[in-house]
Amino acid sequence: MITYLEYNIFCSSLPATNKVIQWGGAHVWKVGEKVFAIGGWSKEEDPYVTFKCSPQSYEIMKDQPGLRPAPYFASRGMKWIQMISDESLSKDDLKLYLRESHRLASLNLSKKRQKELGLDQAI
Repeated sequence: MITYLEYNIFCSSLPATNKVIQWGGAHVWKVGEKVFAIGGWSKEEDPYVTFKCSPQSYEIMKDQPGLRPAPYFASRGMKWIQMISDESLSKDDLKLYLRESHRLASLNLSKKRQKELGLDQAI
């Protein structure tokens, strides 16, 4: 599993991100005002990591060992996965999905906001 430190360092390396602690102590990462990753809610030292994904990725991952539809998000029709163990995703794979979640969240910002954040060229 990824540690809080590794998770936070990686998320902070992505463009125009900011972290807030909310929802019961979860480490919530946003691009602009849009959430793209949540680390927390685990009883262990390492966080469960929740991220946005494409509809195709969601269908593939939702039934894989160590992954599940993200509580709250998936029940509202959103395509979010929660990683609860590293049975199906390595740290490197998780980072690829976090990067994609960041990109998907960025696309939900207005073009004006993307430009303000310097994301207009990165998307």
